[in-house]
Amino acid sequence: MSTRDVVELLTAALGDRVDITPASRESARADKSGHAATGTPLAVVHAECVEDVQTTLRIATETGTPVVTQGARTGLAGAANAGKGEIALSLLRMNRILEVQPDDLIAVVEPGIINADLNDALAPHDLWWAPDPASRAISTVGGNIATGAGGLLCAKYGVVRDAVLGVDLVLADGRLMRLGHRTVKGVTGLDLTSLVIGSEGTLGVVVGATLKLRRRIPGAVATLAATFAEVSSAARASSAVTASGVQPAIMELMDAASLAAVHDLMGLEPPLPGVAQLTIQTDGTSALDDAEAIATILEQHGGNVALSHDADEGERLLAVRRSMHPAMERLGTTLIEDVSVPRSALPAMFDEIARVEREHGVIIPTVAHAGDGNLHPNFIFDATPDEAGIVDVPDHIWAAADDLFTSALRLGGTLTGEHGVGVLKSRWLAAELGDDQWELQRQITRVFDPRGILNPGKVFVR
Repeated sequence: MSTRDVVELLTAALGDRVDITPASRESARADKSGHAATGTPLAVVHAECVEDVQTTLRIATETGTPVVTQGARTGLAGAANAGKGEIALSLLRMNRILEVQPDDLIAVVEPGIINADLNDALAPHDLWWAPDPASRAISTVGGNIATGAGGLLCAKYGVVRDAVLGVDLVLADGRLMRLGHRTVKGVTGLDLTSLVIGSEGTLGVVVGATLKLRRRIPGAVATLAATFAEVSSAARASSAVTASGVQPAIMELMDAASLAAVHDLMGLEPPLPGVAQLTIQTDGTSALDDAEAIATILEQHGGNVALSHDADEGERLLAVRRSMHPAMERLGTTLIEDVSVPRSALPAMFDEIARVEREHGVIIPTVAHAGDGNLHPNFIFDATPDEAGIVDVPDHIWAAADDLFTSALRLGGTLTGEHGVGVLKSRWLAAELGDDQWELQRQITRVFDPRGILNPGKVFVR
């Protein structure tokens, strides 16, 4: 069937929700990773309800047309980029909160709602949804689910997988499945909800989610900013905090290059050369005592510690960490990566990053969710974007990234803690999983999607 026939079928069924304007199709090619799909999609379908999604997938199955599901396109692995011959299925218009049950601590939402907007709506109920990605102001709940997102608060309050009780999933053939439950416990059958979380659009289209909420944390917050003469000292200090048993809500580490870049962006006084910083926040009824205990640990490891009990000052300190991405954009073209290691291996991983910088002649400003061992190395390079603002990552950067990924695996870590595999890391997936598990996982995707039309060319590609 021709491209024109597919678009005509979509338009006949969905009317003006089918967008074939060049600007929309071009925009659908790329996410925040800097990577873009080859060519432009046939159309962008702006689904407004579950039935729109089902109709789109039925037409796609009948015609053998690939479908790439999209939200706000804030991903960093190229997983939601739509290219030549594909349908871009946008869920941004499906952004309603369908239900809030304060007594049961659950909410039912559509996938297009922005993470921060959801929490704004929950605040009058004295509730919140814990996942806290750095992109919370612009990323969707559906995207958080698709990537298995984490964020600054996940060391204490968990990642998306810990905060979703169930999902409504439309399969490739248009069938609607309601997975999971509304109860705190539920072990009937296989846990397909957890399988869908982090599956990056390869198993189906999430059209609804039942979320596990938390009550607002009572008590004060306390925030510490501690500077260290070198990043390895800061990493050892963070590992010591973890080993102590004190549980901060947030523990973020910035190396010297990332800290200097953010200070420059924000117009702050430049830090001393080589200085790294830990920013730690405690909360709850023990927040002040916990902060004092952490301050002692940091000082024992050579930290110069400032402690604030003021919530607004704490947010200003955390704004330094949250400004990392725009600061990196000012340094040049950036490949933003994501690896995790056991928390005790964090100092060794920073040593490996320094080695990769020396041996490959590259600059890799790095921040880490130190509370859970998740690092975000940023590979900086010079490149000229094309007309769409997209650049090709040069071979020497990929060689450095390969070395860094191998180091993370050697230390008992993983290729991605929260960004996902997408396009950018698919070539390394079998190195972590092994050939047998890689093949088993690929076969599972075919059970959900026998014709292979959902997000082809992503994740399970060699």
